[in-house]
Amino acid sequence: MLDVIDLNLEFHDHLVPETVVHHFNLHMEEGDIVGLVGESGSGKSMTALAIAGLLRRHDMKKTGQIMFRGTDLLTCPRNQLRGYQGDDIGIVFQEPMTSLNPVYRIGWQVEESLRIHRPSMSREDRKGKAMEMLRAVELPDPERIYHSYPHEISGGQRQRVMIAAAMICDPALLIADEPTTALDVTVQLAIVKLLKKLNREKKTGILFISHDLSLVKRLCERIVVMKDGRIVEEGVCDQIFDAPKESYTQNLIAAIPRCEKPAEV
Repeated sequence: MLDVIDLNLEFHDHLVPETVVHHFNLHMEEGDIVGLVGESGSGKSMTALAIAGLLRRHDMKKTGQIMFRGTDLLTCPRNQLRGYQGDDIGIVFQEPMTSLNPVYRIGWQVEESLRIHRPSMSREDRKGKAMEMLRAVELPDPERIYHSYPHEISGGQRQRVMIAAAMICDPALLIADEPTTALDVTVQLAIVKLLKKLNREKKTGILFISHDLSLVKRLCERIVVMKDGRIVEEGVCDQIFDAPKESYTQNLIAAIPRCEKPAEV
């Protein structure tokens, strides 16, 4: 489904060009769940934006290939790329309050991809599909949510709305870029559980970008570890957690918070 081959991303609007992603490679089959992890500034979000086609073509020098179902997203015509975005490839960002438009109701925003990619769908059918997705992401009282503005619902509910909007066209690939960063721990776990459910029921491939390895371990089958724009280690989840080879990966795993038994007094 997805093959990223020797991807390099370089800013060229500086006096000295700066490469932020070096020789990145990734292969995903239909239904795979892959975790892309690393500290802030490691290049994981830039890589995700490149895969989603959200980096403006004249802002950066991009070399390599991003092959999605046989099409190179780096060089295909712009209208073809837009045909994939929101339809075959969905994306969920880390802060839904800045991703959702505060002046439009939730229902209108969830239906946006349908208006673009399914123009012949009637208003009633669009609402029916939106309600179906709001129920699928387990939002309480979806009719109320549909008619609400973003500020009228909680952060966890807004993130579920973003997932519903990203999934409404049943994409083959969902890119989740730090989707739990601003949420409470219990809500984070609920979002991970929801992503696993969507993957199981709809066979959606998920690229999950995070610096939180405890969540990655709960969700992902394979892990790719990035540092300074480069892949330093990759493998199946158990292999990475049980026997990490690189010291950077070892340090990331060692930083996972653990519950210690209270000292006796």
